[in-house]
Amino acid sequence: MERSNKGSLNGRASTVVVEKPLSETEPLTSTQVAVAPPSEAPTVHQEPEVESVQPLTPEPTPKKKNRKPLIFAIAGIGAIVAGNFGYNWWQYTSTHEETDNATVAGHIHQVSSRVNGTVSEIEVNDNQLVQKGQLLVKLDPRDFEAKALQAQAALEAAKRQANAAQATIPLAAETTQAKTVQAQGDVTAATSAISTAQAAVEEAKTAIPSAQAAVAEAQAGIPAAQAQVSQAEATLQKAQTDYNRYATLYQQGAIARQQLDTARAAYEVARAQKNAAEQGVQQAQARLAQAKQGVARAQSQLAQAQEGVASARAKLTASKGGLQQATASGQQTQVNRAQYAAAQSAIAQAEASLKDAQLQLSYTNIVAPSSGRIGRKTIEVGQRVQPGSSLMAIVESDYWITANFKETQLEEIKPGQEVEIKLDAFPHHVFKGRVDSVSPASGSQFALLPPDNATGNFTKIVQRIPVKITFDAQSIQGYESRITPGMSAVVSVEHK
Repeated sequence: MERSNKGSLNGRASTVVVEKPLSETEPLTSTQVAVAPPSEAPTVHQEPEVESVQPLTPEPTPKKKNRKPLIFAIAGIGAIVAGNFGYNWWQYTSTHEETDNATVAGHIHQVSSRVNGTVSEIEVNDNQLVQKGQLLVKLDPRDFEAKALQAQAALEAAKRQANAAQATIPLAAETTQAKTVQAQGDVTAATSAISTAQAAVEEAKTAIPSAQAAVAEAQAGIPAAQAQVSQAEATLQKAQTDYNRYATLYQQGAIARQQLDTARAAYEVARAQKNAAEQGVQQAQARLAQAKQGVARAQSQLAQAQEGVASARAKLTASKGGLQQATASGQQTQVNRAQYAAAQSAIAQAEASLKDAQLQLSYTNIVAPSSGRIGRKTIEVGQRVQPGSSLMAIVESDYWITANFKETQLEEIKPGQEVEIKLDAFPHHVFKGRVDSVSPASGSQFALLPPDNATGNFTKIVQRIPVKITFDAQSIQGYESRITPGMSAVVSVEHK
């Protein structure tokens, strides 16, 4: 029997519920629900009518087919496929270590200025390929050119001073040598003159006693000569008296002429003897005067010899002063040499300053430290840059993979093993590589604040160890310019 309720409540469509009797082939909760179209809803409010439910007559059901063999076949095929897949997966995992905690790494060179300056030219753009040594940025060089010119001028001045000091060294040395030789000769001559003068003094001292003895001898001869004069005078007086008496007697004719002549002759002899005696006195006096002159001469020679000694000593003192001056001139030569050495040091310092100024000037041309592509260019023309400030970066085309394996995976990982690399950027291409090396410490040990496991709150955590993996050159052909550091990767290391 079907039960249908039609009507409207507040203008809403009514529903019709049809119930059928249960059959052997239908489920126990089978119902059918139909919604009447709105056009059939009456406009007048009516109460729903309930009709009696009557069982439907059973319909004939088709004969059910036996599907168990097909199900078993499908289940068997699925089991075979699953077993094969599981075996292959087990065999793969037993010979491979895999991780998705891996990224592409590379050499990124930060380009910075080494001097203060203003950017005057920029020769490259973002993502441009550059070669090592290629000019990237030019700074205003005028300040550094002026410093280089100042350093060059200082170097020239230092060289001139060194040349002047060097020129004075041989002249001063020659002058010093000449003065030294002359002073040494003067000292020798003065020493010899002193010896000669001292010998003359000794000789003069020896001559004085002889002269004094001669004076004494001459003085002793004068009295004898005077006595002879007195004797001769007495003899002369006697002879004169005799002659006068004989002359009177002769005139008286008392004696002969012969006696008068004899008396005359005796008188002449006595007068001659007196004259001779007087001359003897004069000679004795002359010898005394001569002896006194000899004493005076010997004393004068002694004084002259003593003056010679004093003069020689004065000359020796002067010669020694000249030698000291010559020695001082030698010290001046040493001073000149020291000045030359100082000038050489000034030259070295000026050369160092010039090289530093030229080096600073060369820093105004900022060149690429390596070949690669430009990235993160942050400068513009006219910008003022400071030493160490980053201007741009150069990324080399030499890439590798840094794979962070769990420490439990490192037992079979060794350098030289083959690696399969999949980059998220190129999911349909498999790259080849090899294990290059294993990091000497875990990533946490290189952290800014390494964990302190001795504090008492230790919790064991599986650590990650970085492993460096290099690409095979052939596997990245055509991708060199497309692979960039920072890309995510999945690596699988094959070990046997």
